[in-house]
Amino acid sequence: MSDIGVLLVDDQELFRAGVARILNAHDGITVVGEAADGAEAVAAVESLAPDVVLMDIRMPIMDGVEATRQIFAPARIAAREKPVRVIVLTTFNLDDRAATAIRLGASGFLLKDATPTMLAEAIFTVHAGNAVLAPRDLTTLLDGQFRTKAAVPAAYGMLTEKEREVLALIAKGYSNAEIGASVFASESTVKTHVGAILRKLALRDRVQIVVFAHEHGLTGAS
Repeated sequence: MSDIGVLLVDDQELFRAGVARILNAHDGITVVGEAADGAEAVAAVESLAPDVVLMDIRMPIMDGVEATRQIFAPARIAAREKPVRVIVLTTFNLDDRAATAIRLGASGFLLKDATPTMLAEAIFTVHAGNAVLAPRDLTTLLDGQFRTKAAVPAAYGMLTEKEREVLALIAKGYSNAEIGASVFASESTVKTHVGAILRKLALRDRVQIVVFAHEHGLTGAS
C-alpha cells in the first residue's frame, strides 16, 4: 500500500518545515508538497493530487475557507481521479471559520498545537473517510451554520424509512454502535445503511451526511 500523500498549507515557512519533518518520519505518510496561501494550495491540489491537505484557516491572499470552497467545487471534484480530504488547522477551538470550511467540504479540524501523534492519526482518519472531530462536537460546531434551511433535494426521497432514521441519528452525533442500539440493528447493518445513504445522496463521507442533515433541516428522525 502506498503512503498517504499530504500537502501542507500555511503562510509560516518555519511551521511547514516542522510539520513536514514530523510527518515524513511517520510510516505511511509522505509530504508531497507545500503551499504558503490558499491560492497556491488550490493549484497544488490539482498538480500534485495529494490524498490529504492540512489547511491553515487564516492566511493572506486567500484564506483556508475560500481555498476549501474552490478545492471542492463540483467541476474540480468531477475531474479528479481520486478524492482529496482537507483538515483545517486553527488556533481556536470550535472556530466559526472552521465550521464554514467543514460545511464546504473539509473533514474536520485540528488545533495547531496538536501533538505529532494526533496529527498523524487525523491524517489516517480522514483518509479513511471519517471526521477529525468527535461526532457530537461536529454537530455542535454546525449548529447555527444554517439559519435558513435549504429545500430538501429529490434524492432524499430515494432513502428508505430506516435510512432516514439512520441519517438523523448520524446528524445527532451517534456512533454506529449507538445507532444500532437505537434502531435494533447490528453494526454491520448500520454500515450498510450508511453506505446506501452516501450512494443515494452522492455524498463523500460521514462528515457530509452531518452537513447535509443540518443544511436541509433533517436532524430529527422522520
